[in-house]
Amino acid sequence: MLDIIVWVIIIALFIASFAGVIFPIIPSPLVLWVGFLLYHFVINEEELTWFFWMAMAILTVILIVADIIANSYFVKKYGGSKWGERGAAIAVIIGSFIMPPFGILIIPFVAVFLIELMQEKTFEEAVRASFGSLIGFLGGAAAKVVIQLAMIGWFFLVIIF
Repeated sequence: MLDIIVWVIIIALFIASFAGVIFPIIPSPLVLWVGFLLYHFVINEEELTWFFWMAMAILTVILIVADIIANSYFVKKYGGSKWGERGAAIAVIIGSFIMPPFGILIIPFVAVFLIELMQEKTFEEAVRASFGSLIGFLGGAAAKVVIQLAMIGWFFLVIIF
């Protein structure tokens, strides 16, 4: 009976980790790790090897950095300033609270636009940088989903085979 309860919790944690894509305040990597650790310490402590743990550690670092890199890269690529990059990162977090889930798209777009105008960029340049923040967020979100699916898939492959 305990195993069933733990499995339900593990699966719920894996599903909840995807909420972190929409709500950046939810630490997706931590939620995944809690699921892995629950399995390891409650169900079977011998099945997950050191190779699995090392791979998950590397993928966790990539998962955390993917969002930051994507946002920064695209704001910069589309002509945004350093302040625009920083503003986009902060605005994603604020936007997730103000009007989820659309706030994570709209608030950074508006924030970068205003920041770039304050930096004396033209209207077109500000719109372009704002568009870059939108592309960056969507690119980072897509990367996070793929990496999380890989981590969860790897976990199930290890325990099944």
